[in-house]
Amino acid sequence: MNRSQPLVLGIESSCDETGVGIVRGTDLLTNTVSSSMDEHVRFGGVIPEIASRAHLDAFVPTLQAALAEANVTLADIDAIAVTSGPGLAGALMVGVCAAKALAVATGKPLYAINHLVAHVGVGLLDAKAGARLPGNLGALLVSGGHTEILRIGRITDDVEMLGSTIDDAAGEAYDKVARILGLGYPGGPAIDRIAREGNAKAIRFPRGLTQPKYMGTAEEPGPHRYDWSFSGLKTAVARCVEQFEAQGEPVPVADIAAAFQEAVVDVITSKAVLACREQGITNVLLGGGVAANSRLRQLTEQRCSAAGITLHVPPLDLCTDNGAMVAALGAQLVMAGIAPSGIAFAPDSSMPVTTVSAPASEPVRTAARA
Repeated sequence: MNRSQPLVLGIESSCDETGVGIVRGTDLLTNTVSSSMDEHVRFGGVIPEIASRAHLDAFVPTLQAALAEANVTLADIDAIAVTSGPGLAGALMVGVCAAKALAVATGKPLYAINHLVAHVGVGLLDAKAGARLPGNLGALLVSGGHTEILRIGRITDDVEMLGSTIDDAAGEAYDKVARILGLGYPGGPAIDRIAREGNAKAIRFPRGLTQPKYMGTAEEPGPHRYDWSFSGLKTAVARCVEQFEAQGEPVPVADIAAAFQEAVVDVITSKAVLACREQGITNVLLGGGVAANSRLRQLTEQRCSAAGITLHVPPLDLCTDNGAMVAALGAQLVMAGIAPSGIAFAPDSSMPVTTVSAPASEPVRTAARA
């Protein structure tokens, strides 16, 4: 195996994107993605069973397209990496089973990768980063399923969760509010677009977990100093719409969208910058699908700059779920001499961020009998 510049195939299937990426060390050869988003539109959100079936249909064509674009064969691959968690259990299972089948058929080592840490690893594929991650690094991940602030010591084995959402993820809140406002799915792009026509100061929506009892102080931190909550915000929007309708007045959709978006990005960026300042973090990578949101990118840049923090944003096609990020992290594990996971691991929908990759000795988890 080439351990200095390993050729790694990455497989991603944690939600509704079937991704296959191939990297050589830190050089991206291909990032091929097949999305089932259109199949979920009429439901207003991702349906796990539909996503799982779509992965089954899309995997082989996506793999073939990726190999062709990279101009390599499975025999050329040094290692295989696959997202094993967190994510939707059924969707994860499709990708993991496919990866195990390829590993057995080809004899290639297999790495079970943490989806969240992979979002950080994708920063290594950004040519501007010089194929290395900066020191004192934090990661702000904002997507439909996750909202976290992480501290990255070593991407291969030292990752710490500083704060996360305790209920809805930011992207999930966008989808739910878009449904309330009749804007359709996915909610993020729709709200971002119409919010530009509204007045963000027209309505003051709550910022969850910002009261003193949750925040505490730097010396005596509260229980949710770096955490977020968006379920109350979603409810506040619903009540606001109901009030306008009850009074027979037209609902100011653009103003509500703008005010909602401002509430989300305000609390995300303020708490993320607070965590970075108090934890000595001087570089932040912004990732996840909601990183495409124009107001989030703008306010994150403003507040990081004011705090002396350098913001890193990978190309947007690498911010969303993809196989390239999985391959990138897999390559780092190979180069660091980390042992492969083997095939005895099981998908873990709640895989903790401190587990960068499943160790080879980890037993297969079985469901408890009723």
